Amino acid sequence: MGTTLTNQNSIQEKIKSRLKSGHACYHSVQNLFPVVVYGCETWSLTLREERGLRVFENVLRRIFGAKRDEVSGEWRKLCNEELK
Repeated sequence: MGTTLTNQNSIQEKIKSRLKSGHACYHSVQNLFPVVVYGCETWSLTLREERGLRVFENVLRRIFGAKRDEVSGEWRKLCNEELK
C-alpha cells in the first residue's frame, strides 16, 4: 500500500483512489445479508442457528456504520461525528 511522493507532495489522487475503492467494496457487499438468508422463511431453525444469523447481521451492520438505537432498539445509520 505504498504511496508515490511527488515534488509537490500531493496525495490527493491516492486518497480519491482509495475512497473510490472503499465505496466500490461497500456497495459490492451491502446486499450480502439478504443473499445469506434467501429462502429463510422455509428454514426450520434452532435457537442457536437463529442467534448465529442475528450475530452475523449485527456484525455486518456495525462494519457498515449502523448502530442499534438504545431507546427504540432499531438500527440506524451512524452520523459522521459518531464514526470518529
